[in-house]
Amino acid sequence: MSDKKINFNNTKLITSAGFINQILKDKPHIVFSGRSNVGKSTLINKLVNQNKLARTSSSPGKTITINFFETEKIFYLVDLPGYGYAKRAETDKKKWSDLVEGYFKENSKNINFNFIKLIVQLVDLKVSATIDDLAMIEYMNTFKIPYIIVATKADKLNKTQREINLNKLKSENPDKIIIPFSSLSGEGINEIKSCILNYIK
Repeated sequence: MSDKKINFNNTKLITSAGFINQILKDKPHIVFSGRSNVGKSTLINKLVNQNKLARTSSSPGKTITINFFETEKIFYLVDLPGYGYAKRAETDKKKWSDLVEGYFKENSKNINFNFIKLIVQLVDLKVSATIDDLAMIEYMNTFKIPYIIVATKADKLNKTQREINLNKLKSENPDKIIIPFSSLSGEGINEIKSCILNYIK
């Protein structure tokens, strides 16, 4: 499937699922995962060239829904709720865990059609992978879920520190595609789109 066949601009919000039985399974999923404030909404908006499609919560860590954005009626961009927010209440942490784990379990149940095709795992390049990021990466490795790593806020570092942090990410994930992303310059957008299209069959 070539880039010319997909217009990422033709993307709209379909639903926000707060419960497992609300998860959409009729199209392939490209999943965006990362901690709160890592820039998932910013990346999705940049991908689809819309400023306010994916919205950032005014209260970080409080929004616990899985958001489904349909692109060209062919696949979903799936925005998982952010993790790792320190001030989140224990009840909210459990709700996050139940919803996200339930989502992945639903995917593994369907032998004939695993709807998760690729996870775009976001890591803040300024702080490198956190304990929560590493736990998520380990989870994906264990269950053999395909993923790439997008290093967000790449423009926030000077050239030397950027290279140090990128090399650290690469050494920790030697077999994975790692793409630096800047919301200001658009660096990485074309590479991310190419990866997505490679996993949409």
